[in-house]
Amino acid sequence: MKECVSVKCLETLSFQGILERETVAEGMVFDAQAVSDAVAEGIAKIQDASSLEELKAIKTQYAGAESAMTKASKAIGSLPKDQKKEAGQLLGKLRADFGRAFGPREKELKAAEEAAALAAETVDMTLPVNRKPLGARHPLAKLMEDVEDFFIAMGWQISAGPEVESEWYNFDALNFGPDHPARQMQDTFYVKGNQAKDAAGFVGSNMVVRTQTSSDQVRALITRGVPLYIASPGRVFRTDELDATHTPVFHQCEALAVDKGLTMADLKGVLDKLAVAMFGPEAKTRLRPSYFPFTEPSAELDLWFPDKKGGPGWLEWGGCGMVNPNVLKSAGLDPNEYTGFAFGVGMERTLLLRSDINDMHDLVEGDVRFAEQFVMGE
Repeated sequence: MKECVSVKCLETLSFQGILERETVAEGMVFDAQAVSDAVAEGIAKIQDASSLEELKAIKTQYAGAESAMTKASKAIGSLPKDQKKEAGQLLGKLRADFGRAFGPREKELKAAEEAAALAAETVDMTLPVNRKPLGARHPLAKLMEDVEDFFIAMGWQISAGPEVESEWYNFDALNFGPDHPARQMQDTFYVKGNQAKDAAGFVGSNMVVRTQTSSDQVRALITRGVPLYIASPGRVFRTDELDATHTPVFHQCEALAVDKGLTMADLKGVLDKLAVAMFGPEAKTRLRPSYFPFTEPSAELDLWFPDKKGGPGWLEWGGCGMVNPNVLKSAGLDPNEYTGFAFGVGMERTLLLRSDINDMHDLVEGDVRFAEQFVMGE
């Protein structure tokens, strides 16, 4: 063998010597028992793996760049020539054993995860399908029921009158004079029909769509007699433009009590109970002197509202008073023997206040997303 004397040959020999010294320095010693034990441990963990993520971590630990098999493979180079073949055969067998354990287990776990995903996403095509989405009850209808329940719990009756009403029940019997502004067409919807002049000289059918549910109270006085305790929740109509706080079709609840010996104190007690039922135990009311044709004395009903814009304060909620003697006379009752009180509150206003709704449009536009917000409260 020729002696290597070239510079390139010397550099190669020098580089090989450095590698050999680094290998020894790194302590890469081929230990057949240690690498066999490590692979056996990895195979056992493969069998116990419960997910692909766990299996991937096992492969990295026992067959990755820092695993015992990889280090043993690098250490073969430091073995004597007559031992390298046997060591290589051992490592080949260990890799094969590891692969035979890993491959089938990987397939099993993939199949299990796919089956679980399919089971979670399975749709029973034989089940009946409701193609029409369910809606939600309007909160106003629920509020009307709550108000009715309040009066029924006190032993009162619920009365429902016609929405198309005669002028006599809607105005005359309630002490509205023939020239009262409320009887003008800019405030009231008149029903087209037989033309005749009324007491004020207006031409019409003498039929209107009711402007308040008070019209049903006179009818109840006549048909049911006294003592009488009724509440009349229902829909009423006025010629208002639709805006954030007004609508031409809205709901009222008017109440009437006629008996012997009733006073304003009885009225105030019922109003306080109603306020608590609608707004909670902290609610309270006050009365301010006012005027209504069908009550005397009359008062505006104010509600203490903690969440009022600008700070807690009083807000107008409705109207009330003692029944005007002329109304009692219209029903054939002697005002010297019977007294009564009446009040009315707007249902939309009540809902706006207690549910923090800022715009009347939300109540009338029929958007189911609005109504769905109140489903949990049913």
